[in-house]
Amino acid sequence: MNEFAHLLDRLGYEPRRNAKLRLLQDYFARTPDPERGFALGAMTGTLSFREAKPALIRGLVEARIDPLLFRLSHNYVGDLAETTALIWPTTPVPAMEAGPSHPRPHPEVPAPAGLEGGLQGSRSLLEASFEASARAEAPQDEEQGGMSGAHPRQAGIGHNNPPPPTLAEVVETLSTIPKRELPGHLATWLDALDETGRWALLKLVTGNLRVGVSARLAKTAVGALGGYEADEVEEVWHGLEPPFETLFAWVEGRAERPETLNPAPFRPPMLSHPIEERDDLDKLEPEAFSAEWKWDGIRVQLVGGRDRAGVQVGKVYSRTGEDITHAFPDLAGAITFEGALDGELLILREGRVQSFNVLQQRLNRKAVTGKLLEEFPAHVRAYDLLTSDGEDLRPEPFSTRRERLEQVIKRLDHARVDISPLVPFADWEALAAARADPASVGAGEDADAIEGVMLKRRNSPYLPGRPKGPWWKWKREPHIVDAVMMYAQRGHGKRSSFYSDYTFGVWREAPEGGDELVPVGKAYHGFTDAELAKLDRYVRNHTTKRFGPVREVAHGRDGGLVLEIAFEGVQRSTRHKSGVAMRFPRVSRIRWDKPPAEADRIDVLERILARGEKEIAPGGSLQEDA
Repeated sequence: MNEFAHLLDRLGYEPRRNAKLRLLQDYFARTPDPERGFALGAMTGTLSFREAKPALIRGLVEARIDPLLFRLSHNYVGDLAETTALIWPTTPVPAMEAGPSHPRPHPEVPAPAGLEGGLQGSRSLLEASFEASARAEAPQDEEQGGMSGAHPRQAGIGHNNPPPPTLAEVVETLSTIPKRELPGHLATWLDALDETGRWALLKLVTGNLRVGVSARLAKTAVGALGGYEADEVEEVWHGLEPPFETLFAWVEGRAERPETLNPAPFRPPMLSHPIEERDDLDKLEPEAFSAEWKWDGIRVQLVGGRDRAGVQVGKVYSRTGEDITHAFPDLAGAITFEGALDGELLILREGRVQSFNVLQQRLNRKAVTGKLLEEFPAHVRAYDLLTSDGEDLRPEPFSTRRERLEQVIKRLDHARVDISPLVPFADWEALAAARADPASVGAGEDADAIEGVMLKRRNSPYLPGRPKGPWWKWKREPHIVDAVMMYAQRGHGKRSSFYSDYTFGVWREAPEGGDELVPVGKAYHGFTDAELAKLDRYVRNHTTKRFGPVREVAHGRDGGLVLEIAFEGVQRSTRHKSGVAMRFPRVSRIRWDKPPAEADRIDVLERILARGEKEIAPGGSLQEDA
């Protein structure tokens, strides 16, 4: 586990892609099975085991460390895993007996508001915290039991100091133990690991592991062990599970290529790059591309095939390869072909595409009722044809695949599946006009369900991943509102020392009269590092209240900071006092110049929401069916 943790630590501080690739290749080459396979699973998000809740972690720490000291430290550091990793006692304290060396926990002490106030007699605790931090960071002589070397705790392995756990041991244990045994195992592992190992363990078991590399890069490193491209690894990936021993055996030349027995397998999708600026189009030739609408739905694959007994099998997959057939039996019935279609999951009523708010009624359902199927009929608008009747069409150019797709959709002739129409254009100006007003070029009443346009190079093969050049997405301009910052919270990882997560609100009429600000969303990106530094300083200088890691920032008609927020849509929310929440909000601009009294009102969001809500079925929202 320590080896894996130190790999993550190095990856997190390495900005260069090729350097990260070398670190991964070296780790996979020298680490045996199944350890490297579970590491690959952790990096690609394919591990499945019982996770630990933050409350459990806090309870374990507060049984060993004075609770007030821990809470002060957590508030200062901002990240639970990092705080615990640093403050966890290197000598296990079995019973925490009361006394000057090991004070008994103080459950009656409330969580502190912050380091700047409310300490009242805690000066010694703060001094102890900083002294402990200094000791942890100071180099020590090895003869004195110091912690120099890659794995300092391993030097103390003995009868009373078990060796640190391996990653394989952690994953296999978490996958099999009952819930009641989790705290004991976790405490034992924390005792045995070094600081970096404890940090990685806690990130792993809480489901918050961010490794600083993409799944694609990890697969590239695995393929490089045997001279294979990442695309070749992607082809076999979705039939495999951690610890991927057959995958490593194949790339290292010790076994044949892994083959799936699934008659309707998932194929890794091809993704696009965004058109960031209008000037980007000037580098492209209009005649080399086809355009089609970008629908506001969910990317899916419909895959059909026959098993060994000759029985037709139909599968519906999400973009990540998750089998969601059980949630969409109405679509599974339409898969009477042998092949793989790539398309967009939508809700279609009386020939009209509904908004994303309507589609959400069908997403993440454990049970699918007859009422749900009737009132929210699923539909797939096909973009591409990957295979057909046993023929792999992905190496073919898009123009050829499109012709074949039209033939398949015509033969299928099913109400649940149709083809996404092409958007005619002669130049970029014409396409820009179509993007701005889809209804004027044939989209009709479906225009509200269109996010923008897709550009696909006519001669492009279907390549897994996100190759730059063949496909581009050009979204319509986002909605914009001016909102007032109300609360701020520390970020995570490299941003853990900055207040980088901002809750913002808009004005509405208060029940008791007058106006009030109500939260409508939270944004944590869209600004530069220089702007983040200014925002962080603003938060610290204008804090009015503290709630653990959250600060309330001065906001009102006479004082506050206005943020221009860009977002894709609005939906109903029970989490916000306003009753609404934004989709994909981000900070578009910091309006240092604008008084908060001139920020937008809730009516702006309600009007956007109303366009989607009027499409909900006559029975209204079906949330009670969830």
